[in-house]
Amino acid sequence: MKEAFSPKEFGRLIARTTGTLQRWDRKGILTAKRTPTNRRYYTYEDYLRVAGRKPAQRLTVTYCRVLSAGQKSDLERQRQAVEQFCIASGRSVDLRLEDVGSGLNYERRRFVDLMERVEIGEIKEIVVAHKDRLVRFGFEWFEAFCKRHGTEIVVMNAPSLSPEEEMEKDLLSIIHCFSSRLYGLRRYKKSIDAMIRSKEVPPP
Repeated sequence: MKEAFSPKEFGRLIARTTGTLQRWDRKGILTAKRTPTNRRYYTYEDYLRVAGRKPAQRLTVTYCRVLSAGQKSDLERQRQAVEQFCIASGRSVDLRLEDVGSGLNYERRRFVDLMERVEIGEIKEIVVAHKDRLVRFGFEWFEAFCKRHGTEIVVMNAPSLSPEEEMEKDLLSIIHCFSSRLYGLRRYKKSIDAMIRSKEVPPP
């Protein structure tokens, strides 16, 4: 978990405004810490106090994902490989999460739950078979997000557990999306050209 939060970050974490935090600070309800330059900040212990929770052992989580329900055998192979990896590396798994859905979809139910748990400091590490089992694109952003909250993503980096067929379908989905947008722009080409001409600066 991140060690220090700015008032804005802490307010977002506990769903309160910075104005509320300032009022709590003045009344002594929740006194902010101060940096040497007198900037206010809050800690994870402050979060636990507001949430009424006690510090708990942070969790090691495995996360597996396949694109469709028809990939049960792929999911089982992935599940066993991740489990064996954890045993071999001496990791005790506290929570096992699985999703069926595209790596382009960041609203997968258990993926969202996992990221929320990371944000509130419950997760120590996330073990995945391959980067694209977590997300198809943008892995570096999620990795940095997890690091900011004290969570490590452990990647087995097993290409055999990253189905090529799934990558092809994801790429086709992207192509279809952009093709549809380009087609929509062509429909309005005359209007766009007229708008561009109206913005042109007349010669001196």
